[in-house]
Amino acid sequence: MKKTFQLTHPKIKRDRLVEAVRHEVKKYIKRERNKKLPEGVDFWDFDCKFGNFAEEAKEIHLSEINKCIDRVEEQQLETFYLEILAKPGLRMKKLAPHK
Repeated sequence: MKKTFQLTHPKIKRDRLVEAVRHEVKKYIKRERNKKLPEGVDFWDFDCKFGNFAEEAKEIHLSEINKCIDRVEEQQLETFYLEILAKPGLRMKKLAPHK
C-alpha cells in the first residue's frame, strides 16, 4: 500500500475520515498477514514509511503508525503519505545470557 490520504471532505467530518484511515490500514495489514507464507519463511514483516508527502516519508516501525496518525490529527494537517510493504521475515534465535 502506497497511498496519500486526504483528511478533508465537504460532507464527512474529520474524525470519521481519520477513523476510516485507521480501519483501512488495519484491514490491509490483516489481509497481507493472511496470505500464504513462502517456503522457509516464519512470518510476514512490514516495511513502513510515513510523512506529509511521499518525497519526505521516513521509515517507521509498524507499531508507530497509529501514533503518527494521531500526530497528523493533532497538527490538523490535510493530507499525509503512508507506505506499507509486506516482506518475508525470519525469526532470529536469542543468545543465552552469559553468567
